Amino acid sequence: MNAEQGYHYGVIARAIAEIDAAGGERVSLDDLAARLGMSPAHFQRVFTQWVGVSPKRYQQYLTLGQARRMLAEHFTVLETAQEAGLSGAGRLHDLFLRWEAMTPGEYARGGAGLTIFWGWFDSPFGPAIVMGTERGICGMGFAAVMGEEAAFADMLGRWPKARFVEDPMRLRDWVQAAFGGSNRLDPVPLFLIGAPFQIKVWEALLAIPSGAVSTYSEIARAVGNPKASRAVGAAVGRNPISLLIPCHRALAKSGALTGYHWGLPVKRMMLAREAAQADAA
Repeated sequence: MNAEQGYHYGVIARAIAEIDAAGGERVSLDDLAARLGMSPAHFQRVFTQWVGVSPKRYQQYLTLGQARRMLAEHFTVLETAQEAGLSGAGRLHDLFLRWEAMTPGEYARGGAGLTIFWGWFDSPFGPAIVMGTERGICGMGFAAVMGEEAAFADMLGRWPKARFVEDPMRLRDWVQAAFGGSNRLDPVPLFLIGAPFQIKVWEALLAIPSGAVSTYSEIARAVGNPKASRAVGAAVGRNPISLLIPCHRALAKSGALTGYHWGLPVKRMMLAREAAQADAA
């Protein structure tokens, strides 16, 4: 993973702040570029490399109403997706993943006996803390909104009895593949550390393709607990492997973005980028 995507994220984050400050008024390419201290041509090039569409088009995906439009136009019925093979062993959303999970007994021990390697990486969405065991990536969080210290403490607190070792090189190949900086053909391994119900919810999230969204109530039906929307919401919020287990694709039934553990601006950018790329494909 190189620093280019981190640079692109910084440009996009600043542009989004300018777009939001406009209060719904469209900001022209020239104005955005000037506010960022860039030439219009350079800004357009960086923007298009990151998201695949022009700044003008991208602004449409950043509006608060976009989530509701996605829900109307890109809603995924999870049972259908699962029947089509979009489950743990198949090709999931925009990445080829394979996953396995801790046993309930292992989870109950709070990570005791586990060695978890960790490192900081540049990502398309700002600084990312990534953690993994010998069996695969077990944690991914983003620090652009909450800060690196808080994000690191958040991840450490999920497995309080594990042994943590800083070793980004051990994780580098998986991370490069996860963030699209590699032509690696092997699947990216995930190691899910959670309670049985949480893992069922995370498996359902894996069935939501890139550029599509679902609702908490639909996820509850998919895991066989149609009245458990609130519990599903809690499990979504405890997802330890953000982006790869796409909790950002879960919306309220109204289409509202609701909360996102790593900050709503990060969720907005993830959804907007995926929707733009899906429509441009």
